[in-house]
Amino acid sequence: MAERTDVEFTADGGVTLRGWLYLPDAEGPHPAITMAHGYGGNREMGLDPYARKFADAGFVVLVHDHRTFGASDGEPRNDVDPWRQIADWRRAISFLEARPEVDADRIGVWGTSFAGGHAIVLGATEVRIKCVVSQVPTISGFEQWQRKVPPERIAAFELAHVEDERAQAAGGEPRYQTSIGDDPADPALFSSPDALQFYRDLVPPGRSNNTVTMRSNRASRLYEPGHWITRVSPKPLMMIVETGETVVPADLQIAAFERALSPKELVLLPGGHFDAYKVHFEESSGAALSWFRAHLDPGAASAGS
Repeated sequence: MAERTDVEFTADGGVTLRGWLYLPDAEGPHPAITMAHGYGGNREMGLDPYARKFADAGFVVLVHDHRTFGASDGEPRNDVDPWRQIADWRRAISFLEARPEVDADRIGVWGTSFAGGHAIVLGATEVRIKCVVSQVPTISGFEQWQRKVPPERIAAFELAHVEDERAQAAGGEPRYQTSIGDDPADPALFSSPDALQFYRDLVPPGRSNNTVTMRSNRASRLYEPGHWITRVSPKPLMMIVETGETVVPADLQIAAFERALSPKELVLLPGGHFDAYKVHFEESSGAALSWFRAHLDPGAASAGS
């Protein structure tokens, strides 16, 4: 069984990022996979089973918390900046490739939800990444929010952002919004039954992480990782899509996949956004593992076939 240890490394600005490193129970160097969590989450929300499965199959795996989330440092807390997260992820790759257990020429990236969009961008722009798995990924922040926010709420939504900006300009702290919830008096970003179940099932007791800064909403709405998908090739790209999606509409994901160039593979699963982590874990993790084996460790893939 693979060994999991706590690790940390320094990102721009002297911010310490923390994560888990999984080492296979065999001599290396090994191919490696770098992983991170989605919008408003942390590494404890469903990533460990994937990382253990990959590590038990012979991959070194690094799972890190984005800055301001989980165990990583950074202020203000729970603040989402997609391009800062991508820059920090490059530092995670630097940490990973420097490990003596890692074959630096065989590193793949796995991202889910918001970080699934990051995986696409990294696949398109980071030469050290050799293989990409993007699970239920954000494709277009604009399209996603246009569908999520009812027309009658758009004006209030925009005004709230303006008020937050003015307050910060006057020296105030960023305002916060609940991430997942079903309280009508406290409108949350995600309120669907599957989102509520995901939060209840996967957040460890005493480790609440259920807010994001309001300005995170604006940053995510401006984020368009789907623009980069045609540039991932010739690196192999797998996308894992739940066809009953409402958080990131499935049609946006499938249309993006159709724009991607070969080599590529689409895995369709019959559920909602959060079902990939538990309901369809065996299917989603098994597909990703097969993809990484085929493109990062072909010898093992042949031996296992």
